[in-house]
Amino acid sequence: MLYETVSTKVMRESDAWTIENLVSSKELMKRAGMGIFTEVVTLLNGWKSPVAVVCGKGNNAGDGFVVASLLKDHGFDVKIFFLYPESFSEDGRYYFDQCLMQKIEWEIFTEETTLEDFSMVVDCIFGTGIKGDASGLPAFAINSINNSGAVVVSADINSGLNGDTGLGDPCVISDLTVSIGTYKYGHFKGRAKEVMKAKTNVDIGIVIQGEIIYTED
Repeated sequence: MLYETVSTKVMRESDAWTIENLVSSKELMKRAGMGIFTEVVTLLNGWKSPVAVVCGKGNNAGDGFVVASLLKDHGFDVKIFFLYPESFSEDGRYYFDQCLMQKIEWEIFTEETTLEDFSMVVDCIFGTGIKGDASGLPAFAINSINNSGAVVVSADINSGLNGDTGLGDPCVISDLTVSIGTYKYGHFKGRAKEVMKAKTNVDIGIVIQGEIIYTED
């Protein structure tokens, strides 16, 4: 089967073009979060088990806030773990404030944090733009996710993996990776097959402005 894939550069440029010409960035974040939420609920299959949403910074964290908000709206037990509580994108702040209004429990992720009490973890630490290997607290969080024993869903790409090469160590090992917009090269290269048990793509209305490569999996 052939899949449409793009570089992370093309994805960034396409995202920017879409925001400038068609859809607000806040709406795109909402659509991304809704797409991830739908996949999470399908995996849970009616089981309202505790879900941890582990968020880094920027728009990837913002997607996680949308997921947490939707889970709360639908009666799920959800908690946000935040690596960088001082660092928000503008849209991420908006959706985090919604989570606060819903009284969603949250805490700062530290090296004392454990995720073993959760049946599912949604990985929203890094997106596709990571350069080099994760280190410090993000690396600790990645290893904590992998050691949690929970079902793991990664937003856009497994945190720690480069979106172009599919390389990175450590990286999250996911039961499902939910690509946003269009698959990136890194979903099929490097360690992708090793660390993604399954993957799906959510079309949120980003219009691709650049080269599309058809990749066989």
